Formats: sequence, structure tokens, C-alpha cells
Amino acid sequence: MAARRDRTHYLYLAVIGAVLLGITVGFLAPGVAVELKPLGTGFVNLIKMMISPIIFCTIVLGVGSVRKAAKVGAVGGLALGYFLVMSTVALAIGLLVGNLLEPGSGLHLTKEIAEAGAKQAEGASESTPDFLLGIIPKTLVSAFTEGEVLQTLLVALLAGFALQAMGTAGEPVLRGIGHIQKLVFRILGMIMWAAPVGAFGAIAAVVGATGAAALKSLAVIMIGFYVTCGLFVFVVLGLLLRLIAGINIWSLLKYLGREFLLILSTSSSESALPRLIAKMEHLGVSKPVVGITVPTGYSFNLDGTAIYLTMASLFTAEAMGNPLSIGEQISLLVFMIIASKGAAGVTGAGLATLAGGLQSHRPELVDGVGLIVGIDRFMSEARALTNFAGNAVATVLVGTWTKEIDKARAAEVLAGRVPFDEKTLVDDHVSASVPDQRAEEGDEKARAGV
Repeated sequence: MAARRDRTHYLYLAVIGAVLLGITVGFLAPGVAVELKPLGTGFVNLIKMMISPIIFCTIVLGVGSVRKAAKVGAVGGLALGYFLVMSTVALAIGLLVGNLLEPGSGLHLTKEIAEAGAKQAEGASESTPDFLLGIIPKTLVSAFTEGEVLQTLLVALLAGFALQAMGTAGEPVLRGIGHIQKLVFRILGMIMWAAPVGAFGAIAAVVGATGAAALKSLAVIMIGFYVTCGLFVFVVLGLLLRLIAGINIWSLLKYLGREFLLILSTSSSESALPRLIAKMEHLGVSKPVVGITVPTGYSFNLDGTAIYLTMASLFTAEAMGNPLSIGEQISLLVFMIIASKGAAGVTGAGLATLAGGLQSHRPELVDGVGLIVGIDRFMSEARALTNFAGNAVATVLVGTWTKEIDKARAAEVLAGRVPFDEKTLVDDHVSASVPDQRAEEGDEKARAGV
């Protein structure tokens, strides 16, 4: 049995090889490499196809099996409060580093670059009422067909609370959804075997379209951004995780290593969302906490996007020879954090949000966005990796605060003694389920005299 499980190691070695091959093809035959983009797009679309059913099943099973609705509300409120605080911290760090580096000086704006910046600003922003109304799907099933994470979250919460209110009458439905969840995760496991092909196409297309010229001329902001994201993850998030949950950030990131590789090769954190849900449950965090924190975090916990928007705004203003004052920096970037909700998993959405924010606050700076169009794809990988790490840490912290995490199991999993089942992506045993559920089951057995 162990040998069969180990086959997945070859899959991720193949992904690494595909990434290196894609980079080589991108440099040697850029024209051919650009034509390979559909391979990467197709793989990411296959993953996105599974996100809505996985979120629905996870949340319905979690909420429907919890007796007190107040517990679900407490988890959601705590998660949103944490997301707000961490976004503010990330924003402040981006401002600090951006002002110290003063990137953008010495670059020149050409007509082509100005046109590229203006193009990004077209239809890039939406109002808060539009965003809130967009959470409500047109029909009960359109959330699944349109692939909107927050719409799926709303429908799943309503279904979960309805099953909760039905009591024992809803148990057959919950069992049925449990079987559907196993089916969906099994399909996802099959799709993952196409990861090397998707990684090859995505990386080859990016390198072929961008080349080395953009990387050399804009190395300061790229390196500064990657270093800033690294400091945020390992210092800020690492300190919080150690102090609150008693978990080492390195062990958690190592546990999620395959997901980080998947994000790096596809440049989309959304490609790893289903696996994050499965792995957090396997770690010992309860289904309600995972089901609410992870999908909500993908729209509201945008630590990497916050850092990107701050540094990219300062970079653009410096490059245009029209630096932002501290007051302008704060008002502009607070606006863009609000406008960026829902953009975490979409490649290029950070660039559109940047352009939209500048259009509304400092229209004369919009043309400068074209300066970073060439390297945005490489920066979006750091955004996605940071957003993903932030959501993984948030899930563990919320689970710790609500006492909805099995710490003994988490220690065993992170030590490698309880391996994750790469074939099914789900656990059949009770230890990965809700701690409160196990207590309730024990009470029922006691009442029955077992």
C-alpha cells in the first residue's frame, strides 16, 4: 500500500521538471511557447470546475452537523475581524518597504506602455453595492455554474442552516452530501495528474511573452516585493502561529509544499483552494471552521494583494515623477483593499484593481501601470503564494481561538506520522471531523447506555 501512495511523489517531481522545461522553451522558442498558453489555462479551468461543489459539500456538512447556529456565526465574525487586521498590517508593511526602496525612479514611459496602462483601467473597479449584490446568485444553482466563490458560500450556508433546523430528518441528506464530497475529491485527485502539462504550458507562455528584458529593468520592485512577502509570512504570520497555536510556520508550509508548487506553476492561488480545504480538515481543524474560513479568506484575506497594491502604487507614482503624499497613499490604498475583494484567485486581477484605484484617485498616474504589465505575472505568483499562506495560517488560528482544532492530531500530521491520502483527499475517520461532534456522539452513546 505504501508504494502505491508514493506514486504521487513522481507527479510533483514531474511538475518541477515541467516548469524547468517550460522556462527553457520560453527562452529558446518564445513564439512557440506563447502558443502553449491554452495548456495552462485548461488545467486551471479544470481545477476551478471543482471549487464550487467542494466548497458547497464542505460547508453544508460542517454547518449541518453543528447543533448551535451561533457557533457558525462566531467563526465567521472572528475570521472577518482577523482578515481586516491582517490586511491593515500587510498594507502598512508594503507602505514602509515601498517608501524605503523608492522603486520606479529612472524608468521612462513610452506611448505603448501608456496605452497598456490605460487598457488595464477599463472597467477595473466596481462599487461596494455592486459587490454586495453580486454575492446573491441569480438562481439557487447559478452559483455553481458561474463559479463565484462567495455566491457558493451563501447558498451552502443557507443549505447548512436549513439542514441544521431539520434535525434528524436532514441526516439522510447530509449522508448523501458526504458521499458526493468523496466523489468530488476523487475527481480532483484524477485531475491533478494533468498538473505537469498545465504547469509546462503556463510557464512557457509567460516566459515566451515576457522574456528577460522586463525582468532586468524592473528587478528592484520584483525583488523588493518578494522579500517583503517573505518577511510578512515568516516573521508576522510565523510569530502569530507560534504564539497562538504553538505551531512552527516552517512545518505548516512544508505540509502544504505541494500546494505551493501548484500555485507557483499556475500563478493562481485558486488552483490550490480545494486541496487547502482537504488538508486543513486532515490537519484536525473542524469542518465548520475550514468551510467558512478558507472560502471567505480567498475573498477577504488578501495579504499578498495588499502588499502588492501598496508597492505597485508607490512604484507607479515614482516612475511618473509624481510621488504620492502619505495621506494620498493611505486613502488610495484603503480604497484598493476594499475594491480587491474577490480577486485573490484570478490571474491579473491585482493589476486591474491597481489601475482602477489609480483611475478613481489619481487619473494622471494610470498610464504608468503599463510599466509593470510585463512583470505582473511574476509578481502575481508571490501574491498568490502569500495569500495562500495567509489563509492557511488564518484557518489554524481561527480553529485555535474557537477550540475547533485537534492539536494532538495536528502535531502528528505535521510530524509526518499521519500522511495525507493523495488518492481520495478525504478522511473516513472521525478524528478529522468536528471535535464538538465527537463529544455529542459520546453523549448520545452514554444516554443509550453504550
